[in-house]
Amino acid sequence: MEAEKKPPAVSDLGAWGMNVVSSVGIIMANKQLMSSAGYAFSFATTLTGFHFTVTALVGWISRASGYSASKHVPLWELVWFSLVANTSITGMNLSLMLNSVGFYQISKLSMIPVVCLMEWVINSKHYTTKVISAVVVVAAGVGICTVTDVEVNAKGFICACVAVFCTSLQQITIGSFQKKYSIGSFELLSKTAPIQAVSLIILGPFVDYYLNGQWLFNYSFSTGATFFILLSCSLAVFCNMSQYLCIGRFSATSFQVLGHMKTVCVLILGWILFDSALTIKNILGMLLAIMGMVVYSWAMESEKKATAAIPRNKSDMLDGEDVPLKSRLSGVPSDELDLEDGPMKS
Repeated sequence: MEAEKKPPAVSDLGAWGMNVVSSVGIIMANKQLMSSAGYAFSFATTLTGFHFTVTALVGWISRASGYSASKHVPLWELVWFSLVANTSITGMNLSLMLNSVGFYQISKLSMIPVVCLMEWVINSKHYTTKVISAVVVVAAGVGICTVTDVEVNAKGFICACVAVFCTSLQQITIGSFQKKYSIGSFELLSKTAPIQAVSLIILGPFVDYYLNGQWLFNYSFSTGATFFILLSCSLAVFCNMSQYLCIGRFSATSFQVLGHMKTVCVLILGWILFDSALTIKNILGMLLAIMGMVVYSWAMESEKKATAAIPRNKSDMLDGEDVPLKSRLSGVPSDELDLEDGPMKS
């Protein structure tokens, strides 16, 4: 049966690479698009609606061409997921507006323990001491190189809590849906993207007006701005696709921990391309974060090997002591016990 399984179109390393490159690329493109020194397109929520519109279009073309199959997922679950995902996006934007950048970064770092806690509660997932230690090291490293001023208020704190909760729940749900409905990452994305696109395109301009006091309809779309919007949307397709791929193959926790490699890359590219300051504190924080990611990868690999070493067949679990004990309890001679049990079920 194993031989009949088709190899994945994208390798595990390829999925991570796609996510890092597309995420860093989209941040760089959006920085040029949205900064005052660039094209001052300050409509982040509406831009996300554009992203999902293009992603939905790519999904529709893929299904129409027969490249991907469509599996049934109840509409109410897709709507529920889209509501959570859109609340996550809006909450993050509001958190960034109402809080300092330092507290915004802390709220993003808090997603790691929140995801771990939610996976433990929802999926009964347990973590070894090595994994927990690595998570702490990564969070500390990223915190050192990104957190500066920390200012918070009641509204900003509430928005940050809602954003962290919804983002963590969204990422866990991606993996749960893929397992529950045996659906591929791109097929699931193709089903959720249209709902998110429609809702964000309708509500996005109003949310953005609340955030920055400007209407999208008054913005003058230049050739350069249009180019960077299209570039951002193109990169978003790969970013969304690789996010679903990574969470489906690994876990939301792994996606959060290893995903902070993007933070390191953004800091380095910001220093190279935009003359952003890069201090000794930043460098030490990045090195600590990278060390934590390496330790996390090693810990997860050790956990996989330990799990694989656990015998799965009943015949492997029965040693010389178990059989006589079972035969004594059941009253059946040990040499007849295997015949009574019949063939093993795989």
